[in-house]
Amino acid sequence: MYDLTLIRHGQAQTGAKTEASYDNLSDLGQQQAGWLGAYIKANAGFDHVISGSLNRQVQTAQGLGLDAPHTVDPRLNEMDYFGLAASLEARAGVPWPSSEEEFSTHVPQLLTAWREGDIEDGLESYADFCGRITGALEDADQLEGRVLMVTSAGVIATLTTLSLALDVPAKCKVFMNVAHTSMHRYAVRPDGLHLTQFSATPHFDHPDRVLHKTYI
Repeated sequence: MYDLTLIRHGQAQTGAKTEASYDNLSDLGQQQAGWLGAYIKANAGFDHVISGSLNRQVQTAQGLGLDAPHTVDPRLNEMDYFGLAASLEARAGVPWPSSEEEFSTHVPQLLTAWREGDIEDGLESYADFCGRITGALEDADQLEGRVLMVTSAGVIATLTTLSLALDVPAKCKVFMNVAHTSMHRYAVRPDGLHLTQFSATPHFDHPDRVLHKTYI
């Protein structure tokens, strides 16, 4: 079986403070998906494209312009960052970040509270999140041919954390370095999940694209 290739969606609506207002690609995000699709068509092929059901994930999958059939699996959806952030503010008084610097501080606080179960009732637990995303990979691994999966930074950072047994500080570094439309590969093996490639962005390796590589 080929390794599974996961990509993060293109840039969404940066600066939004609700899931609904965030969940659509920006003009740059659409361009990022197009650049990646052109690279894939020139260098590799996929037999299946699977995305989460969030708008930004579906739009990225469609924006790649690949010939492979596209199916939707909600298990690839992002963690509820906005809900978790509201819980963190309610329980610990930590406000929503208003800058990239504040966001880099906010991420470890949020992920620590989530992993320790210090969140509001009704939100998806960290254990349940891990279970659904690993289940999506295990099922995709049973498909014939090469599989491309379109998901989000929190999913990719968590899968990397599980494969390398990382602690929260290390996971936060991973989370902050998952570029939009970056490519990652994982192998599902009898002894567990293995990371085989992290955050490849060859479609940005052009002088006129370097400044269009984004993370937030």
